[in-house]
Amino acid sequence: MTTILVTGGTGTLGRLVAERLRGDGHEVRVLSRHSEPYAVDLRAGGAALDAAVAGVDTIVHCASAQKGDEQAAQNLIRAARGAGVRHLVYISIVGVDAVPFPYYRSKLAVERLVEESGIGWTVLRATQFHDLLIMMFQGLSKLPVMFLPAGVRDQPVEVAEVADRLVELAPAAPAGRVEDMAGPEVRPLESLARAYLKASGRRRAVVNVPLWGAAYRGFRSGGHLAPRRAVGKGSFEEHLEKRFGGGRVRTGSGRSEG
Repeated sequence: MTTILVTGGTGTLGRLVAERLRGDGHEVRVLSRHSEPYAVDLRAGGAALDAAVAGVDTIVHCASAQKGDEQAAQNLIRAARGAGVRHLVYISIVGVDAVPFPYYRSKLAVERLVEESGIGWTVLRATQFHDLLIMMFQGLSKLPVMFLPAGVRDQPVEVAEVADRLVELAPAAPAGRVEDMAGPEVRPLESLARAYLKASGRRRAVVNVPLWGAAYRGFRSGGHLAPRRAVGKGSFEEHLEKRFGGGRVRTGSGRSEG
């Protein structure tokens, strides 16, 4: 068994990864900005980060933010090289090289830093988590009308399944860019939004609004989808039922579109 550091280890994904690695008998260090004894802001780096990675065999890099990911990765890689870390596993997003969305561009830049780090590396790209869609729909449903970007589809995946895959990859040999991991269905965003509204008991009119710009065109063309890698099992409706309870909501077609 190995010593594994999980960055972002108190977040939606990182928490599950840490729990599962511990369950497999690994020594796990959880790194986040406010979690002792490894409370570290990766964007600042420094002695606290060096102490966190000392003696670590593998790092699973789950930490992410809207800004500062590239600096955080540079600091982490610098510390990892100094500590002789054997394996760096990074979770990225399907479509970071196809959709010119600022956050995606940052994730792609981190992928390149990982690949050029001189450390054995593995990169897994996954589609959006069910939890992220729910968070987005919660925000959009604060108004009496839910406005959605017209013509956009999504392929959400269960975060626990992504965690299980990372737990497989972390103790193994560095594998480079592994196959993408996507949810079981490609569905119109409106279909997912209506499933959320039904499960949460909210009544909202849904209006699809055409947008503009390269990022929107990328999402509309499906650059963030991986229909040939629909390996996830948990559906959005199943996740909604666990989240909100109540009667079972109607499922989708069960087939991928596009």
